[in-house]
Amino acid sequence: MRKVAVVGVGTSKFGNRTDVSLPELAWESVKEALDDARLGTEDIEAFVVGNVGGWSSEMLPAVVVGEYCGLVPKSGVRVEAACATGSAAVRTAYHMVASGESDIVMVIGVEKMNESPTPTVVEFIGRAGNYFWEFENFGLTFPGYYALYATAYMHRYGATEEDLCKVAVKNHYYGSLNPKAQFQKAITVEECLNSRYVAWPLKLYDSSPITDGSSAVILASEEAAKKITDTPVWIKAIGYANGTANLSKRLDFIGLEAAQIAAQMAYKKAGIDPLEPVKYLDVAEVHDCFTIAEIMAYEDLGFAKRGEGYKLVREGQTYIGGLIPVNVDGGLKAKGHPIGATGVSMIAELTRQLRQQVEKSRQAPIRKGMALAHNIGGTGHYAFVTILSLS
Repeated sequence: MRKVAVVGVGTSKFGNRTDVSLPELAWESVKEALDDARLGTEDIEAFVVGNVGGWSSEMLPAVVVGEYCGLVPKSGVRVEAACATGSAAVRTAYHMVASGESDIVMVIGVEKMNESPTPTVVEFIGRAGNYFWEFENFGLTFPGYYALYATAYMHRYGATEEDLCKVAVKNHYYGSLNPKAQFQKAITVEECLNSRYVAWPLKLYDSSPITDGSSAVILASEEAAKKITDTPVWIKAIGYANGTANLSKRLDFIGLEAAQIAAQMAYKKAGIDPLEPVKYLDVAEVHDCFTIAEIMAYEDLGFAKRGEGYKLVREGQTYIGGLIPVNVDGGLKAKGHPIGATGVSMIAELTRQLRQQVEKSRQAPIRKGMALAHNIGGTGHYAFVTILSLS
């Protein structure tokens, strides 16, 4: 297997993008990634599109995006893994390069979720689990799924709604510093606590928004990367696992087993001590579709002991200057969650962080040269953990 580097990244403005079509939205990040790598579309040998769709008018998004972006008749494919679609697309492209099939591959994550009304989007996301058993019989929505985890976690460990809101406050703070974020306004704990309930104990400000957006990354073999850039960011490891479709078959609701397995797999490949991963990492992007998801991620990844993740955010340890900065782009909570683009945008953000190219106000100190992306599909139905490195 060949070494694979990220050599170009791009991300569109996230939000309610009624000003562009799906392929136009994709082109915003594709153009930025090409410019970043100083490449043309003729240099791209293949492309992978991450898109969930259903709420969007384009039923064959890879074909439409590829044509609009000038990438046909190259090899192109669409990938889907619920909310982890972006990471699945990156993994697909990674193996295309690592195997020797291609030297330069582009990953494009894109979603226009606001083309459908909110109830339709809520229903489609609610289908992420076992549709006929959970959605049809019990009416579980996506907030409802994570509310089960929040209530179980709070009951067992004593975390409070205020602790959950502190995750939202942190991520909105960093979102306010990110010009690409959907929400660019800081909030207070009181504002979060006073927001309406979506599924108790989760409130509006505990929840990620419905988002349109795109992100693109260009992957290259070691030989090609050295010709393209002086600052390659290497994909050190990718771990991935699946959870049960039916939540009733899970052992508990205080963490995601698939995320734990994916993390252990990635740590082993990257040579990271799973008992002390924060000693190796400068910054992390974790899947915070709801505030409880970020707290569980701290524990699933080994940043904190089981039942102590909420203490990290309570003590400010996941801000810049703390134990490990997490979601300093605003995360899904404030940057936005265009499902097919989310995992790709994590890689784009961490690449810029490692290169020290983000806004100074949210630049994490880079001393160890490693970063981690944690991307979840559904409620642990899919889990991907990707390690990036400067060496």
